[in-house]
Amino acid sequence: MRLSRRALLAATTAAASLTSAPPASAAKPRRRTGFENLAASGYEQLSGERIGIVTNPTGVTRDVQHIVDVMHADPRVDLTAVFGPEHGFRGTAQAGGSEGRYDDPATGLPVYDTYLKSGRPLADIFTASGVDTIVFDIQDVGARFYTYIWTLYDCMEAAQLAGKRFVVLDRPNPVTGRAAQGPVLHKEFATFVGRQPISQAHGMTVAELARLFNGEFLTSPVALDTVLMTGWKRSEFYDAWNLPWVPPSPNMPTPDTALVYSGTCLFEGTNLSEGRGTTRPFELLGAEGLDGRWAAAANELGLPGVHFREAYFAPTFSKFQGKTVGGVQIHVHDQPAYDPVRTGIALLVTAKKAWSGFGWRADNWIDKLTGSTRVRTMIDAGAGADEVVAGWREELTAFRRIRKNYLLYG
Repeated sequence: MRLSRRALLAATTAAASLTSAPPASAAKPRRRTGFENLAASGYEQLSGERIGIVTNPTGVTRDVQHIVDVMHADPRVDLTAVFGPEHGFRGTAQAGGSEGRYDDPATGLPVYDTYLKSGRPLADIFTASGVDTIVFDIQDVGARFYTYIWTLYDCMEAAQLAGKRFVVLDRPNPVTGRAAQGPVLHKEFATFVGRQPISQAHGMTVAELARLFNGEFLTSPVALDTVLMTGWKRSEFYDAWNLPWVPPSPNMPTPDTALVYSGTCLFEGTNLSEGRGTTRPFELLGAEGLDGRWAAAANELGLPGVHFREAYFAPTFSKFQGKTVGGVQIHVHDQPAYDPVRTGIALLVTAKKAWSGFGWRADNWIDKLTGSTRVRTMIDAGAGADEVVAGWREELTAFRRIRKNYLLYG
């Protein structure tokens, strides 16, 4: 992977993007999300245009009003359509579902379904909606396989095809923007849980990702503007902002879930439970036949920032529904030291050794999640966690060089 010719275009548009954020004062700047800065400007970036917005329940103000309701009630905004991703605009659908086409009872606005739509079919929806500009405001969680960033990608591509302007309202990466971690997707494994070659934990905000997508991956760049945050530092976790946490999806109930997700979501690719159907998805992992030996083996590795507790639970849906299973609960005690991807790999390695029933999903979903066959084949061959992690070092270094060109915050 190498820096494309469009990196120069992205570099020149960075200055225009930055003008969308109010200048920081000499004193410590007040923390504001992209939407807060947009509203503070009197919505000047949207003036005179018919607006459609791609959002979900996370598009809220600090007092948990949905921004669609706020903008719809404001005469300065001509909001004419809403576009819902996976789980839907109001969040009524479970994983792998959406709400379909309907009129929103609260506002009367038409709501269009974008889930699993891309390219020309999605562009036709944007055209039919009659909007001039498409706004994106969804809280991401920092992992390549979390589908909202690919909704962003697909909507940018479709907006370009439809001749629409695209505006991204930025929000914090809840698990920091310190560094990219994990394997980089190989293009032949592209799916909706990974359209393009980025790392498993990307360490970027959605505005930064939008610039990366525009500069590196879209065949033709979209007319892109970004409304940045004020006061965000790359080292900050979500709790530093005192923002309400609205679950971006039904199995992402807390910022603690987001912290572990980029590593433990890999258990979706195994026959173990990833904790769906419990109050701690992705923090509880287990299967019938597992016991305290797994937690003991994981703790012996001395992984930084985390302890593992022997745990037993009965999922109410998904794998092992209604059955009591044994496994581990992840307890992160030092967030800055914790490496979720390395931890996830270590848990795969120790689970395979601790439980004779360990297996990969028959469709090799693990390859789609990790972005290649390498993690699966190395673990099957007996490689340890450090050896697996070392296997993606070169491609991660290359991605980090590209990523650096699109970062917007110090």
